Amino acid sequence: MQQMSEYRGRGVPLRVSDVDTDQIIPSEWLKRVERAGFGKGLFSEWRDNPEFVLNDHRFSGGSILIALENFGVGSSREHAVWALTDWGFRVVISPRFGDIFRNNATKNGLLPVVLERDEVDRLLAAVDEDPDTEILVDVVHGTVTVPTLDTVFCFDLPEGVRGRFVGGLDDIDLTLAKMDAIVVFEERRPSWLPRASV
Repeated sequence: MQQMSEYRGRGVPLRVSDVDTDQIIPSEWLKRVERAGFGKGLFSEWRDNPEFVLNDHRFSGGSILIALENFGVGSSREHAVWALTDWGFRVVISPRFGDIFRNNATKNGLLPVVLERDEVDRLLAAVDEDPDTEILVDVVHGTVTVPTLDTVFCFDLPEGVRGRFVGGLDDIDLTLAKMDAIVVFEERRPSWLPRASV
């Protein structure tokens, strides 16, 4: 996983609430066996509408998605996170996330940031007014700063999640960090039990 102690990017305003994972990546995309290429399917049904925000050239290259409540609800498909990151998003800001989506996001390098609805509305307004508005997300201190607003918003992040992003650690990295304890455990197991090859 790529390290992220802070992230600067431009916002993409998605003024939609209750976005479920089937809307993020429709089910026909779940047949793919590789992990890459899901960006092509991101919001694919909505992208048929020329006025959909991802079709708006003013927001091309934006890497911070700003959405309304309940982003990522629905089924547990990890593909939704893969589609967002493959498109180029590194952060999603919303007043509330689906629990499974939020967990999948943190394990796959997509930072879910929870802000109050009025704070999200201020961000949306700033990005609508000027699509070049820079947003700075400080993972270490749990802040979102918009210099043009002269405002800092605070967000909570569990320490384990913060450590993942700051250290660039995925589940395998976290397991390997405990290799000494794993070796000791395996050495103490009775010989007739299955053994891990370490």
